[in-house]
Parts: sequence; structure tokens; C-alpha cells
Amino acid sequence: MIRLDIFSDPVCPWCHIGKAQLDRALEARPGHPFTIEWHPFQLNPEMPPGGMGRRDYLEAKFGGKAAAAEVYARIDAAAREAGLEIDWAAIERTPNTLDAHRLIHWTGLEGGQTAAVATLFRAYFREGRDIGDRDVLAELGSRAGLDRDVTRRLLDSDADIEAIRTRDAHARERGITGVPTFIVANQHVLPGAQPTDLWIEAIDEIAAKLAE
Repeated sequence: MIRLDIFSDPVCPWCHIGKAQLDRALEARPGHPFTIEWHPFQLNPEMPPGGMGRRDYLEAKFGGKAAAAEVYARIDAAAREAGLEIDWAAIERTPNTLDAHRLIHWTGLEGGQTAAVATLFRAYFREGRDIGDRDVLAELGSRAGLDRDVTRRLLDSDADIEAIRTRDAHARERGITGVPTFIVANQHVLPGAQPTDLWIEAIDEIAAKLAE
């Protein structure tokens, strides 16, 4: 198997798009050699614990309503091309994602990491859920196979907070400045949402080399 490390943030629309495009390739090549691990990277590490209103966040980030609308029109077009329907109007808050990354980590211990990532993307981009809210996260964790009550207690504790922050910092030390970032076999770095055709080509090349 070939290791595929994915650095991502569950509020990042390009990460959502990048996963969808990778998923299409994996479906087209069910015998692919990848073993996938997701890694934390907070786009907004200084976000207040309770998050902030999405409109205020976007206007502050992009310098006004018109600029934000222009940027997100391009993102929406790319999402639709990837087969995704995003309900932008349903998203009322931009959360701090530290707890969401803890949830992904815990599901990874149970072998359900990719399912948890998909659940978080759907909850945020389709259902407009606040994935910074611990009750919401406990519910989403149960969808991914975790015990809801245990997860809620863990979220109320400091469990793995420093580990997530350390891993995030390590990613930045390695030169990762944005997400999604894909690292194949700990050697080849692919920044950004890569097209499905590129992934299929990469899978075929890897399979050919493994068969030599």
C-alpha cells in the first residue's frame, strides 16, 4: 500500500472539493494502492472558541461583501463541477475547528477517519450545522461510529488538544501553508484540489510500478 496523507480543514470548501475529486478517482480505480490518513490544519487558528458570524468573517477576510461574493461564486462553480451542492445560505457561522479535528483524530483510532471527514463536510456545507458546537460534534461522531456520550465527555476535556496543535504546527514547519495538501508516499506534494483525471493517472502509474 502507498500512504496518502491529506492535510485538510473541515470548513475549507476547496478541501471538500478536493475530496470529492479524489473520491471519483478512487471509485474509478477500486483496486487503488492508497492508505489514507487525514491530518489537522486550521485555516483560522486564531478564531474565537465560539466562532463568528460567517458574513462578518467573509467580509473581513476578503475586504467587503462584493469581493467575498466574487470569490465564492468561483468556489461554487468548482463545487458544482465536482458534483457537490453547497447550501451557502444555511451556513451562519464560521467555527473554530480545533474540536472538529479532535473528532477526526478519535474516529481515526477506530478506523473511521474518512467517514468522519465526509460527515463533517456534509454537516457544514449541506446542512449548515455549527461544527464548532460540541453537542453537534458528539452527534456527528455517533454517525461515524463513536459513542455519543463518551465523545461529549472527551470534548469537554482537554484530551488531545495539544496533540492537534502540535500536528498543525508541524505541518506549517514542513512548509504547508494552505489546504488541501496531499502528500503521496511521503515524497510527492500536491497542493490544492487536484482534478480527478490527475488522480487516476497517478494511481495507474503507481500500479504499473508496483507490478514491475
